[in-house]
Amino acid sequence: MLEISHLRELVIRPALEALHLYSEAAEELVLGTALQESGLRYLKQLGDGPALGLWQMEPRTHDDIWLNFLSYEPGLAGRVRSLCATPISEALAGNLWYAAGMCRVHYFRVAEALPAAGDISAQAA
Repeated sequence: MLEISHLRELVIRPALEALHLYSEAAEELVLGTALQESGLRYLKQLGDGPALGLWQMEPRTHDDIWLNFLSYEPGLAGRVRSLCATPISEALAGNLWYAAGMCRVHYFRVAEALPAAGDISAQAA
């Protein structure tokens, strides 16, 4: 499970501030939703459900928000899009794809070949 204070300080608060939608109540609501929906443990709905991410949003809900709300709110839509281009200093905490990619690039810089898959001892070394 993620550390709640880290999620608040490094992900939720900066995202809500970037959207110009921050308030303490909004931060608590977004945090509470993640706690309830995923327990801060799951990025995919358990079973066969379509929900994704800590907040367990279904792709159809995501698409509906863009089609029927954000398409009529261009300022907010632009701020939402900007979350995909988070400043590098914040991306390691708030953008899991970016952080995973940077971890791989870090190892890619090493001249030696990667240890074999399944060789946990060699990977740890």
